[in-house]
Amino acid sequence: MTDLEYLDHAERLLRAVELGCDRINDTTDADIDNQRTGGMVTLSFASGSQIIINLQKPLQEVWMAARAGGFHYRFDGQQWMDTKGQGEFFEQLSQSASEQSDLTLRFSS
Repeated sequence: MTDLEYLDHAERLLRAVELGCDRINDTTDADIDNQRTGGMVTLSFASGSQIIINLQKPLQEVWMAARAGGFHYRFDGQQWMDTKGQGEFFEQLSQSASEQSDLTLRFSS
């Protein structure tokens, strides 16, 4: 994948996260504050916990840090998959956000 292709896919992922937060805030009691700075999105929950998603351009990866741990994702041509076989990005984001908010939350691409 070229650097431009990586950036295109990664930007779509970050935008989907931002739109997912907006949708969740509009349809649930969750109060997720999402803040974007360049290639990084920080999700802050009412509990004070955070999920940080950032681009790792030299590696063509997206990293996510959550209470459950740190995860690294690469685009496989269709979706962002964990480099250690732990699953797809939006599944892990949904699981981590649900745990950190004590609500059932669902993110998607």
